Amino acid sequence: MSICILHDLKDEGNKHFQAGDIDKAIECYTKAIKECKDKNTLAVIHRNRSACYLKKENYASAASDASKAIDIDAADIKALYRRCQALEKLGKLDMAFKDVQRCATLEPKNKTFLETLRRLGAEIQLKTTFSTDSRVQNMFDILLNEEMEKDKREKAANNLIVLSREDAGAERIFQNNGVPLLLNMIETGKPEMILAAIRTLSGMCTGHKARAMAIIHMVGVDKMCSIMAIDNEEIALATCNLFQCINDSLTGGDSREYGKEEALVLDASKDLKTILLSLLEMVASKKVSGHGRDQALNLLTKNVPRKDRKDKNNSRTLFTIDQGLKKILKVCGQVPELPDQLPLTENTQLIASVLLNKLYDDLTCDPERNNFRDVCDEYIKYTLHAVNVISGLLQGPFDVGNALVGHQGIMEMMVALCGSEREVDQMVAVEALIHSSTKMSRASFIITNGVSLLKDIYKKTTNERIKIRALVGLCKLGSAGGDDYSLRQFAEGSTEKLAKQCRKWLCNPQIDTKTRKWAIEGLAYLSNDADVKDDFVEDELALKAMFELAKSRDKTILYAVACTLVNCTNCYDKKEIIPELVQLAKFSKQHVPEQHPKDKKDFIEKRVKRLLKAGVTSALAVMVKADSSILTDQTKEMLARVFLALSEDARDRGTIVAQGGGKALIPLALEGTDTGKVKASHALAKIAAVSNPEIAFPGERMYEVVRPLVSLLHTDREGIQNFEALKGLTNLAGYSEKLRKKIVKEKALPDIENYMFEEQDQIRQAATECMCNLVTCKEVQDRYLEDGNDKMKLLVLLCGEDDDKLQIAAGGALAMITAAQKKLCTKLTRVTPQWLEILQRLCLHTNPNIQHRGIVIVYNMLNSDDNELAKKLIESEMLEILSVIGKAADNPKRQEVIDAARACLVKAMDLDLIKPFTKFG
Repeated sequence: MSICILHDLKDEGNKHFQAGDIDKAIECYTKAIKECKDKNTLAVIHRNRSACYLKKENYASAASDASKAIDIDAADIKALYRRCQALEKLGKLDMAFKDVQRCATLEPKNKTFLETLRRLGAEIQLKTTFSTDSRVQNMFDILLNEEMEKDKREKAANNLIVLSREDAGAERIFQNNGVPLLLNMIETGKPEMILAAIRTLSGMCTGHKARAMAIIHMVGVDKMCSIMAIDNEEIALATCNLFQCINDSLTGGDSREYGKEEALVLDASKDLKTILLSLLEMVASKKVSGHGRDQALNLLTKNVPRKDRKDKNNSRTLFTIDQGLKKILKVCGQVPELPDQLPLTENTQLIASVLLNKLYDDLTCDPERNNFRDVCDEYIKYTLHAVNVISGLLQGPFDVGNALVGHQGIMEMMVALCGSEREVDQMVAVEALIHSSTKMSRASFIITNGVSLLKDIYKKTTNERIKIRALVGLCKLGSAGGDDYSLRQFAEGSTEKLAKQCRKWLCNPQIDTKTRKWAIEGLAYLSNDADVKDDFVEDELALKAMFELAKSRDKTILYAVACTLVNCTNCYDKKEIIPELVQLAKFSKQHVPEQHPKDKKDFIEKRVKRLLKAGVTSALAVMVKADSSILTDQTKEMLARVFLALSEDARDRGTIVAQGGGKALIPLALEGTDTGKVKASHALAKIAAVSNPEIAFPGERMYEVVRPLVSLLHTDREGIQNFEALKGLTNLAGYSEKLRKKIVKEKALPDIENYMFEEQDQIRQAATECMCNLVTCKEVQDRYLEDGNDKMKLLVLLCGEDDDKLQIAAGGALAMITAAQKKLCTKLTRVTPQWLEILQRLCLHTNPNIQHRGIVIVYNMLNSDDNELAKKLIESEMLEILSVIGKAADNPKRQEVIDAARACLVKAMDLDLIKPFTKFG
């Protein structure tokens, strides 16, 4: 069909449309579309037919035709507005809003577009509000309908929880009578309903002070405590999380401006005091389950002591000691084997000890500490429970417990209990003796009196549970020499025999978990001996038994397992042995520490391989997840040390990642002691340097890795830590733009730039490689564009160094940054007079990788729109270099270089700087 006929059809369609004969207009436009070959004309016809369909109220066809026009021309404003009109009629308000938004961007003064934009925005807001309100009501209807199918109720519960985690959703639930309906769910008594309600309340309380305070008063603190007291671990943990969300919102987790309401809203002290008193009541109440008691103690541990010692106000701690110390001591004094005791879990008493330690550490002066001791002293009546209270104190504030052991009558009572015929008496006494010998330098009283007692019990008793505990006490007292081979406490071979017995008990499934735990306690002390740790790692059954126990619900075992692993991997701090001082000590007949032959590097490496084979990483990953105060900062540090030792060999890092080690290290790098965080960050750096980030740190975790790695760039860190952090960041920066932006956001650039000046070759190379992967980021390019710094000069000069790897990194960075920012091509020529010489050396290099980078830089300069610069390059020897390379025959090994040189010559021809060649190659 001729162009004239096509135009006639189009014009005829237009006339029919103007005359109001829409059907005939559609017929003409449809014929024209079938015959039209020109894209632009086709777009106009589709747009016109779209207007016809709008008139006929055929909105789907109108939207379809408008879309076809937009596909050809994205800025077709008429097509955009027609599609907006059609989508609005189809109820697709969000999509219609986007179209009119684009229209308003193209014509910002068009009143029709602005009015439609305002109207659609208001409609979307209204629809969202009504939609959310009806969804909330619908969810509650499903949840509270007992005849509804189980999977529908579960889905409704999950939707409600998700909705509560968004501020707008939480507010809709709250405004739609949500709290009373959630209380109705709790009243059903069904665990899944209670959990859904509590988790929804947690979402509603997070980060919103006013709402959190309203919920406290509507639900009631007593009600929340009664829910946490239920004998259900999941419900107790969820309610603990609700209390924590409330506490965080009331103590500063809410940054909203409340204006005139502020005075009313901000006074949360009364509510916080009520919560504190209620938690203390829970600690010693018989009506509270073991899980509820654990969570009450965990909340006190987390929220009572000061977070920052610079804060002078420790009034919450003093109030807790005054109102609740005796209650906490009561928990420590329980003997689960006796009747009429408080309900406890395996972890309760140790959590109570950790709390006692935190409270005692938070005291600021001697009168406060004396008061603490006096309350403890007064509480102890010379009974079986008193000895258990002392055990609890010895596991917490040791000095307080140790002082009480020295009181008249306590040791005599321990002796009497050891000689008792009742198993429970002996067990309590032996455990007290074990805890008393924790700190050798301060436990001389026990060391003097305890060894003979323990030996006597060990020989006489036929009860395995007592025997294990007595043995652990002997192990503990016998390990005072640490790893000093010359200070062995037992006769040659005795330590190995004791350890063998511990391993035998550990592997015996007939013995209860609580008792087998003591076998690990024994190994934690005995494994100071190199023979013991070497035998232990050879015993795969014993290792696996320990790892299984580490994964169990009994978290009191964490510290002992961590100690044993630290000993087996030799990752404790070692005193540097200076040969001159050793000679001097020998001459003056002083004690000289000796290293056991099996504590040398090759033995340690073998032990690490055995631990990895037995599945140590998966055990560590479970230990890190322990949601309890028992996972103390000291234990976290030990776990971080073990991870670092395990990741020493790059070949083992894949195994660590496969068993969840990458994920487990992130919380260790973010929380704990300074040493622990550095060790965990170092292990993360080792893993990040050689792993695919998406596999090692799935999901959002890969962004969480950046901060720990950046923390290792500080100048007070060791050189190896700087180096491996840079290698890890290099790998992350090469992975995605989002990760590059995260590295920039964490303020890593100044440190990376500083290390590019480093004299140590490996660190300088690693920093340059990292920068090479970062230069595609706009924020990094802007730093190079700034005047008054030597960043560009440094890159150019590093290209001139006689180190292939450094040249590849610097050349790569220069090639990418000059491609992205043409202005930098001109700046490159001003930073140093040697720029041309360095560039020519790159282009003549024998290493194709370096040569390719050099030629790409030349191409970027020719393509920079700076004609003077292009002319200068071609008038130099660079033309001859490019000609020789470009005219070379095709060669697979050097093809990239040859093609890049040819591209430069073609560009020079385009710029009329050289005459055309007849052919290349």
